[in-house]
Amino acid sequence: MAEYETLEHDVLVIGAGGAGLSAAINASSAGVSVGVITKSLLGKAHTVMAEGGVAAAMGNVDDRDNWRVHFSDTMRGGQYLNNPRMAELHAKEAPDRVRELEAWGALFDRTPDGRILQRNFGGHKYPRLAHVGDRTGLEMIRTLQDHGIHQGIDVYMEWTVLTLLKDGDRVVGAFAYDRERGRFKVFHAKAVILATGGIGRAYKITSNSWEYTGDGHSLAYHAGASLMDMEFVQFHPTGMVWPPSVRGILVTEGVRGEGGVLKNSNGKRFMFDDIPANYRASTADTPDEGWLYTQGDKEARRPPELLTRDHVARSIVREVREGRGSPHGGVFLDIAWIKEKLPHADDHIKRKLPSMYHQFKQLGDIDITKEPMEVGPTTHYMMGGVRVNGDTQMSDVPGLFAAGECAAGLHGANRLGGNSLSDLLVFGQRAGKYAASFAKDHGAGSINPEQVEETARRAVAFFDRKMDGDGPYQIQHALQDMMQDLVGIVRRAEEMERAIEGIHQLKERADIVAVVGNREYNPGWHTAMDLTNLLTVSEAIARAGYERKESRGAHFRDDYPQKDESFGTFNIVIRKGGDGSMQVLHEPLVALTPELKQVIEEMQ
Repeated sequence: MAEYETLEHDVLVIGAGGAGLSAAINASSAGVSVGVITKSLLGKAHTVMAEGGVAAAMGNVDDRDNWRVHFSDTMRGGQYLNNPRMAELHAKEAPDRVRELEAWGALFDRTPDGRILQRNFGGHKYPRLAHVGDRTGLEMIRTLQDHGIHQGIDVYMEWTVLTLLKDGDRVVGAFAYDRERGRFKVFHAKAVILATGGIGRAYKITSNSWEYTGDGHSLAYHAGASLMDMEFVQFHPTGMVWPPSVRGILVTEGVRGEGGVLKNSNGKRFMFDDIPANYRASTADTPDEGWLYTQGDKEARRPPELLTRDHVARSIVREVREGRGSPHGGVFLDIAWIKEKLPHADDHIKRKLPSMYHQFKQLGDIDITKEPMEVGPTTHYMMGGVRVNGDTQMSDVPGLFAAGECAAGLHGANRLGGNSLSDLLVFGQRAGKYAASFAKDHGAGSINPEQVEETARRAVAFFDRKMDGDGPYQIQHALQDMMQDLVGIVRRAEEMERAIEGIHQLKERADIVAVVGNREYNPGWHTAMDLTNLLTVSEAIARAGYERKESRGAHFRDDYPQKDESFGTFNIVIRKGGDGSMQVLHEPLVALTPELKQVIEEMQ
């Protein structure tokens, strides 16, 4: 075996977003050695793009809120496919995690009496999102980063993990390469935490950054871990569709929380036309009532623009399909209209939504205080991920933990806005705590030199091939077009069958793809190695989507438009078979305890 530098850590965290930094801080606090690998630069993780706020039932704006309401909202939003233990822990622990973040230096917006301010968001019964304008994720990353660097954590920036290393059934480290120089390195660890985020770059139109190529999902799958709920890809209803300079960029749900409304090309607020039965009693009957809700009237009910993301996204698609869309294939999101209700509305919008105002003014020459935005669904979030224990966040592979977007269980069939940031804090903390405990209880294990050498050979093989076919970018773009067209918001069996066949053809092309140049500063090489992850998660999404023959949450089947209660008794799990094929299994739901069942019944 070639000589590769080996670095030793008790706990290795892969990913430096909110979940990764939370995990690293808490593992380090337990007194173990921690290393953090980040594909980008520290402070540049995709968490910085989270805008609306952290969902936590603190009751600062509406004292009727508590963990029971938050738990019930989360379960209802997830169509009851959630792991109820995770939903319980999340609802109970989120307020403490927000206060902890504040103690570490986060500067939240405040109520007049000095408490943390909370805003309305889709699917939440009460104003629940603690926020910093519309830059909450940025404040979170800054705070965690500043706090984390004082914990003695070693950070490896611009490194990408190629495979997880195993000793028998157990994970004992990772093999990675330096994105600048192309050097390989072995990371030897007693426990590994995956915190790599989502899969958005498998789709053509996405709000996700370039890092989101499904690395954690794929690494876990190929190491023998189970993936769960992979059919549930969230398409955020409001991504910019025009002008091209901002296409796919997210328009925070906070715009609608502050009074923004959705209109079709006829100027009609179409969201009032289709309110789901289970939300009818809690949704406003009139525009005036909806406006009062956004202004904090406790007697008013929420406007239909603040229904769950899956429903809003499908409603927008319906308007476009039926010929009532905007000129560029979306609908109109209008916050400027509040000038009819508020004096100095321009200043109010700039104060409440500073990033939205400056970003779209600078990048698209759109003044949101004066004109509506053209928006449509954009690939945004992955509810599916590594199947983990609800308390410890350990996967079914010993020593391998997962937290944040690359873990499954909390959100079920659909994530509520703001639950992602509290998810990062709550389960990042738990992953770090229990990974540190695992590391203390177990030895380091042995690195298999053959696994390392085989991975290195595959990585450099791209340079040995003749450039007489597709390059890596062509394959990536073909996959993105295919997933957007065939496994998008609205799905059909024959389209997903075509996607699965197309993915296999792309795998064959990826197996012989060539890269020009050398290993230093070579983005084509990086893209070629990302293809394995993108193709793995894309096949998992398509196979799970094909298996779920109903419409539920973020998964909508045009050929099975109704919810089927028989599909509400299990999660769809993906595992790698002994022959290398992708197996699709049904696993019974984690059962509700009598106490949690009673909470849901009380909160109906």
